[in-house]
Amino acid sequence: MVAIMESRHPSLVGAGVNSDRIHDEGTEDSDGDASVLHWPQPCPDKSAQNLDLIIKMDPEMDSQLKIGFIGAGNMAFGIAKGILSGNVLPVNVKVSAPSSKNLGRFQELGISVTHSNVEVVCGSDVVFVAVKPHLVPLVLNEISQHVTDRHIIVSVAAGVTLSTVEELLPENSVAIRLMPNLPCLVQEGALLFARGSYAKQEDGALLRSLLHRCGLVEEGPEAWIDIHTGLSGSGVAFVYLFAEALAEGAVKMGMPSALAHSIASQTVLGAGRLLRDSGKHPAQLRSEVCTPGGTTIYGLHTLEQGGVRAATMSAVESATERARELGRKSAGAGSRK
Repeated sequence: MVAIMESRHPSLVGAGVNSDRIHDEGTEDSDGDASVLHWPQPCPDKSAQNLDLIIKMDPEMDSQLKIGFIGAGNMAFGIAKGILSGNVLPVNVKVSAPSSKNLGRFQELGISVTHSNVEVVCGSDVVFVAVKPHLVPLVLNEISQHVTDRHIIVSVAAGVTLSTVEELLPENSVAIRLMPNLPCLVQEGALLFARGSYAKQEDGALLRSLLHRCGLVEEGPEAWIDIHTGLSGSGVAFVYLFAEALAEGAVKMGMPSALAHSIASQTVLGAGRLLRDSGKHPAQLRSEVCTPGGTTIYGLHTLEQGGVRAATMSAVESATERARELGRKSAGAGSRK
């Protein structure tokens, strides 16, 4: 794999990064909240120190990439853990948030923290905007004047479209929209991203290589992102509900609660791994469990009578439509800025 795809400043090729970054004593806030500072904070001129390179997953070069997170919720934490399990060094990662609520866990990983979103942008090559959808316009308006052609801005906010992000950033900015899910926390996530108008193929390759330790990483058209939100972002909760119901059914029949929940979680884990690793269609694996007149077909009949299939499909549809609604609201908020 080629280490350096493109150098925007040829004189920097082979040069190390020697950025004097400020390490504020940290803080953080609730899941997906972000600090929004309302006073100007100009970036220091560090053009001679910036790593303006497109880097693929090379053990030596990748460790020099500067990564920033605006927002310190679960998604940011899961992505950060995955990135650090690769070749990115903790010293090259910085997180901003308005309070200390969630920042402690980042500090435990060796990541520096700050209240300043601008500081994160000025010290990073790739910036993950991992805040709640309604905060995206506020955050992007704040950092916009500090975004340059060396940056890749990755939006992790549900429903917020690439057109909204690009309208709030300087012209020709490189933007990527990403939707991860909660299992990124254990490097078993399902992540889908779409490139913006000015994001090149190598920008997508860089993001994919950064995130590959987080789980399955795929690229697709933006129209799939909201669907992925309903399928996998929200779908994780649907699976948890089913696991909870499995355990409660066992408790109803006389099994101790702790054991029932332990077996239910292992059942979901084992079924998921077999589905992924076998490559078989779910219907085929389901049929392999069923025997004529056996226990499973009786249980499946009861689930079908309860409408579990239709309800699950409707849940994905509802979550997808809600993601689209959030995108429309965010676009309206951005246009009023």
